[in-house]
Amino acid sequence: MDKSKLTIEEMAVFCKRKGFVYANSEIYGGIAGFYDFGHLGVELKNNIKKEWWKTFVQERDDVVGIDGSIITHPMVWKASGHVDGFTDILVDCRKCGSRFRGDQLIQDKLKIETHGMQLEEISKILKEKKLRCAKCGSDLGEPKRFNLMFNTNVGPVQTSSSAVFLRPETAQVIFANFKLVQENARLKLPFGIAQIGKAFRNEISPRDFLFRMREFEQMEIEYFVHPDKQEECNFIDEVLDYELNVYSADMQKNDKAMEKITIKQCLNKKIIKTRWHAYWLALMHKWFVEFGANAEHFRIRQHVKDELSHYALDTWDLEYEFPFGWKELQGLSNRTDFDLKKHMEHSKSDLTIFDEETKKKIVPHVICEPSQGVERAFLVFLFDAYSYDKKRDNVVLKLHPKLAPIKVGIFPLVSNKADLVKKARDVYDEMKKEWACTFDLSGSIGRRYARADETGIYATVTIDFESLEDESVTIRSRDTTEQVRVKISELKDVLKKYMDGEKLGKLGKKVE
Repeated sequence: MDKSKLTIEEMAVFCKRKGFVYANSEIYGGIAGFYDFGHLGVELKNNIKKEWWKTFVQERDDVVGIDGSIITHPMVWKASGHVDGFTDILVDCRKCGSRFRGDQLIQDKLKIETHGMQLEEISKILKEKKLRCAKCGSDLGEPKRFNLMFNTNVGPVQTSSSAVFLRPETAQVIFANFKLVQENARLKLPFGIAQIGKAFRNEISPRDFLFRMREFEQMEIEYFVHPDKQEECNFIDEVLDYELNVYSADMQKNDKAMEKITIKQCLNKKIIKTRWHAYWLALMHKWFVEFGANAEHFRIRQHVKDELSHYALDTWDLEYEFPFGWKELQGLSNRTDFDLKKHMEHSKSDLTIFDEETKKKIVPHVICEPSQGVERAFLVFLFDAYSYDKKRDNVVLKLHPKLAPIKVGIFPLVSNKADLVKKARDVYDEMKKEWACTFDLSGSIGRRYARADETGIYATVTIDFESLEDESVTIRSRDTTEQVRVKISELKDVLKKYMDGEKLGKLGKKVE
């Protein structure tokens, strides 16, 4: 079974069966839009966050991180525009009371794109096409705007002054802390501030498993530049020859197909407006590919004019071809100086930076905001890792070794020989100091290999009767089933090299 044949529903079943993801409070019937991550899911999710943070924060000199509070002063959301404008279009069924997102209802029923559709257009289409309730077939009510923020209260008494919101995004906490972070970390433009954390959106109709949730995590960077130096990207040469599928606003307007072109061509043809935006688009795409995702399953799509957010000069989405179509994986907006100026206006605080060159205060521009849902990345890596091996007659989850929830499985050949099990336990105790490992002695060795393949364990180590005599073990590759014999004293070093990309066959004596 390949990715194109695996539906989102089948992926949800696989994740539940193997211990990746469960519906929240399922024993009580569950609650839509909320999921819990099992023993494998939490490891995969943490590995995704760890590698993202390592790549975009720890390995860069121009980006630092923060961890902001989920609840902030309500004026943060007033200043940002979320209180007045963070809405979707809600449509009610007059009979059964079911609620739908207007644009999704149109997209599902008419199979047309709804990017940028406003309330008036959605209302017009619903009436002209006489669309009805997707559940009972009855008449629909008048579409209306619905604010997606969750409300809660701070303190023992619920009053209007105690009302606050669960944050719908992580960006605003970065803007509210901008001046403190810039001064404390002694940052000079251009620089970025990153954050990984929870966000909450009261989605009208959460669906497609982890794709659209009410509670999720974001990995986000706000990258700031001097307003007069927006084309001075020192890193652009690193990505000029990088090639990716491009779907510009002009291509969409003229009903053209996406094109595979380089970043250099995008800039020369002015498809992408700034070098910084082009750089971050390439970098984010490249990150997914380097960690095992298929480049052909991605494209960058530019927002059409009516689709642009109120704060954005230009926005591109990194999209992935899910089983239910091309969908946003990551948004990358040029937010200009909108957010900092709005917070300066509402808070009366000075969020400017003193420019030594001109001796003037400036308001930096967010030239690009790579904003990524962790759970959507989780789905991408699972879909592109999932494969069915006809020869083995089982699923093989070919996750990148750095993402694999469990790196090494330690298996004694049989479970009824005490000295063999003890030797395997000794090996396990040593290996788990280095990696996430599992110890398995249940069932035949073949069945244990299959279980390991299905959960993405990158390498398995089998301790057999010869191990008691020659202090050697057999390493098996998840992806190729190739096996080599190595000394226990060399095992950790061999596994490190294998996980770093060296061929297993060159690291030990091949087992025929």
